[in-house]
Amino acid sequence: MEFLRFLVRPLVTTVFSFTVVVVHAQTTVTDLAGRQVRIPARVERILLGESRLLPALAILEGDPSQRLVAMMGDMERVDPASYAQWRTRFPGLDDIARIGRSDAKSFSDERALALRPQVAIFTLGGGHTPGERDRETLARLEAANIAVVFVDFRRDPLRNTPRSMELLGKVLGKNQRAADFNHYWKQQLDIVSKRLQKKQTTGPTVFLENRVGLATACCETMTGLLGKVLDAAGGQNMAKGLLPGEYGLINPELLIARQPQIYIGTGIGSTQTLHSAPQRIALGAGVTPELARKSLLHALRRPQLQSLQAVRHKRAYAIWHHFYNSPFNVVALQVMAKWMHPDLFADIDPQQTLREMYRRFQPLPLNGTYWIDAGH
Repeated sequence: MEFLRFLVRPLVTTVFSFTVVVVHAQTTVTDLAGRQVRIPARVERILLGESRLLPALAILEGDPSQRLVAMMGDMERVDPASYAQWRTRFPGLDDIARIGRSDAKSFSDERALALRPQVAIFTLGGGHTPGERDRETLARLEAANIAVVFVDFRRDPLRNTPRSMELLGKVLGKNQRAADFNHYWKQQLDIVSKRLQKKQTTGPTVFLENRVGLATACCETMTGLLGKVLDAAGGQNMAKGLLPGEYGLINPELLIARQPQIYIGTGIGSTQTLHSAPQRIALGAGVTPELARKSLLHALRRPQLQSLQAVRHKRAYAIWHHFYNSPFNVVALQVMAKWMHPDLFADIDPQQTLREMYRRFQPLPLNGTYWIDAGH
């Protein structure tokens, strides 16, 4: 019987349980805010804090929309002509979810979280996007395992543009493409910086008018943003020491009393704004040189500017405002350097520089006028 009981005894099977741990590869980068950020080794879903960073993405990606799941709506609002050009080339951009309009206050944390990006790309200083001091927003995103990295083309453009492109190259796995762009960018920077170092003479005084025609009052100016490019181009910004921050108003009487040698206005107008805002200088995508010059001359007819010797002597110019937040800012540097030191830079051609940058690093053809003079 014992033998039979042994035969019919339930067979006991020992089951070994294995726990499979999937380790997701990550890499650590240092962003432009000095933060150590861990990002996935393969990024598939990106949130873009400013849609005006599309050209920077396109330098590395070709099609900047291929990994985008969300972006702010600033480009279509503040630079609609450029957005129209990008939308024509990449219609899918219209289908990318918008998580805000054109200012940081409109940014929707809830919408951003719902779209499950892996990486959010923001810009230092915020303004059009949450900035590095928006602790609450950053905490919410990071708690959802969204890596937040900061780039910078505006606060310290000529130092941080190559650093930002290198960072984006690491995030997107496009290191060589970023290196190729930085190599060309630095070559163009050196053309200006090395000659100015040898020259060692004082440049002309300049009044840099910010966002011409946005407000009715005169005279809004800046020492930051494109003011940093002006400094590097060898000009003396007359607003230095007069503003409490990077931009603000100066008294028209002071402007007339100081008589800057050169006037430069930044253009935020386009072919679309000619009828609704004719006081703006039209520059950028789709604008012809004739239209750009006409709009500049219209802006120069204001009484405060008619009294300037720079205007009377045809040393008045305008440049596309959005160079202040663009990886192509080195072109603005060459343009300003040529205006302020025409003999020293007689042989350089900023238009050729911009044309070559588009040919090599943009999926769009160059179309438009990005700077203009008052004519002679």
